[in-house]
Amino acid sequence: MRQEYELSIITINYNGIKDTCELLETLPLEDDSMEVIVVDNASRKDEATVIEQRYPQVKVVRSHQNLGFAGGNNLGIREARGSYIFLVNNDTVFKEWNVSALIHRLASSPQIGAVCPKIRFTWDNCPIQFAGYTPLSPIRMRNRSIGFGEDDQGQYDTAHPTPYAHGAAMMVKREVIDKAGLMPECYFLYYEEIDWSMMIRRAGYDIWYEPACTIYHKESQTTGQQSPLKTYYLTRNRLLFAHRNSPLRYRYFTYLYLLTTVALRDACKYFVTGQWTLLKAVCRGVCAFIRQ
Repeated sequence: MRQEYELSIITINYNGIKDTCELLETLPLEDDSMEVIVVDNASRKDEATVIEQRYPQVKVVRSHQNLGFAGGNNLGIREARGSYIFLVNNDTVFKEWNVSALIHRLASSPQIGAVCPKIRFTWDNCPIQFAGYTPLSPIRMRNRSIGFGEDDQGQYDTAHPTPYAHGAAMMVKREVIDKAGLMPECYFLYYEEIDWSMMIRRAGYDIWYEPACTIYHKESQTTGQQSPLKTYYLTRNRLLFAHRNSPLRYRYFTYLYLLTTVALRDACKYFVTGQWTLLKAVCRGVCAFIRQ
């Protein structure tokens, strides 16, 4: 008989076994009400076997190709048997296990479809990374992470709705995924969770920020703070997100802004500083969007 759980925690491992193990060490793996799923996204070495041997309570799902952020999470979601699905980056850790606050928030209203904890960085005195988002501006498609870089002095300890979930840590009801659909896989990396948030809201649900739970994020351990991979996907996916979500009356103004202001600015900066691989990444990102 297929066992069901209250909570399924899903994280993706891609050449990041050190971070993944550090996350797993902060989870109550002995809790019978939850399952932990690690999706190994075609790591170069056999990290899946190491995780299986070190943590027999964890279910390891192997992919023979790198499915990207959305594809890896979707693979885990298909394997999950929990009523609540908690997607967390493998470069995050918990200092206190207070995830029940997220479940309580989701259970408090049928209107709430997803919830995110407070997210703080791991360095220095652990400044805030996320305490909710502001809405995207209609043409520039820009928004702000509330509290970003601020010391946590309790100023964001009130739960509230947020227009978008944060991809580093987001919990979603199973029924919401069934209605809204899986995370869009067309992005591969970056912008998937914002697009998914739009899908969840279009399905009639709200997204909340719940500060009673905090997770700590190392940030960009997989792709690096400034890498050609990150630059390429950010350039391409800004345009792709606008194509999929920008209202038609604003869309071509958004294209114009992203191409002539954002991409051109980045290209000029990398040209002047001689960062040729990043310059090529910007150009490839624009071309990839135009070709699709």
